[in-house]
Amino acid sequence: MNDDKTILIFGAGKIGRSFIGQLFGQSGYNVVFTDVDLDLVNELNRRKSYPVVIKGKTEETILVENVRAVSGLDRNAVIQEVAKASIMAVSVGKNALKKIIPVIAEGLKRRQELTPDRPLDIIIAENMRAAGEFIHSGLAELLPENYPLDNLVGLVETSIGKMVPIMTAEELKNDPLLIFAEPYNTLILDKLAFKGEIPNVTGLSPKENMKAWVDRKAFIHNLGHATAAYIGNFYHPEAKYIFEVLADKKILEATRKTMLQAAQILVSYYPDDFTLSDLEEHTDDLLSRFQNLALKDTVFRVGQDLPRKLGIDDRFAGIVQMAQKKQLKYDRILNAMAHGFFFGKTDEHGTLNPQDELFLQTLKEKGVEKTLTTLCGFHPERNRDLLNELEYFYSNLAEKKNLIRNIKIS
Repeated sequence: MNDDKTILIFGAGKIGRSFIGQLFGQSGYNVVFTDVDLDLVNELNRRKSYPVVIKGKTEETILVENVRAVSGLDRNAVIQEVAKASIMAVSVGKNALKKIIPVIAEGLKRRQELTPDRPLDIIIAENMRAAGEFIHSGLAELLPENYPLDNLVGLVETSIGKMVPIMTAEELKNDPLLIFAEPYNTLILDKLAFKGEIPNVTGLSPKENMKAWVDRKAFIHNLGHATAAYIGNFYHPEAKYIFEVLADKKILEATRKTMLQAAQILVSYYPDDFTLSDLEEHTDDLLSRFQNLALKDTVFRVGQDLPRKLGIDDRFAGIVQMAQKKQLKYDRILNAMAHGFFFGKTDEHGTLNPQDELFLQTLKEKGVEKTLTTLCGFHPERNRDLLNELEYFYSNLAEKKNLIRNIKIS
């Protein structure tokens, strides 16, 4: 293998295989995974390729070739791969991220011994705020004081908008390497974080003002998704999938208007990065993707974890606070957020997410303010206006919910 064109990917999961591995593999890179799932590692080494099924209006299968894998339990082998790779990516989740930092640090030390001035860029494909800082501080603790971390290691944060279709147990059983993907294939990443050359890979979209694009993902994509789940579940509690609730034109329109209100706020903060027309086009593209039947994205999955999704810095309250600073309108966003207070959706086994159970129980016993201040990071004084407005929206929706219930009973 030509190590000058090798990407090492920590995590052979959904994003690792369907997105990062696919992009680099299609652009001529050798793809090396490291994972603790030994069955997966052995199968990748046996076949040296894996299929990605693109689930769009039509179905297409891509074979990602020139693939191999090393066991995450074989520390020395992983260290050697870090030392030799031309670029690296991590897609393991927050909890596992802590565990892989020590082996990355060892690999960086070995790399410096072999090729002293050769930088390594690490693409951080994690759904985690400030992931770059987290990895930087972890590496800084473990590397020698004289190791030039800021010169040799590029911690490249990303904004991942790709959604991965749900696979059934039967589909997984038939082929453990098979992975589904939606057609969307753009990886937005931080142009300024690279220490080496930015790879010539189709689908990479380097951006100079990364904060703007991270906010676009949080406050249009994530906000829109949750809005569809919360408003959709309020009026259609029987619906299982996101595409089902968005089949109701009123829900679709309410979701779109909420996303566009967020778009207006973003344009006021990032006029050099976005126009309203750009974000309107992005909104309509997202809504079309949310309605992809092949995604099989459930209302439960999209809406669950209320303490986090209704948190003070998350998709709703985060953009509302930005609007407040500039005295911009945010009523639609707050209305969508308040619908989340009625989200009691269960999984396919009829089980509530434990965090949602805690949220709803606290809401029932202590009300809106106590719930938001104890579970969602709201401050009783600093966020007073927001708390009062949410109380108002909640009361109105509670009356509406009772009305709907009474109509159905009668």
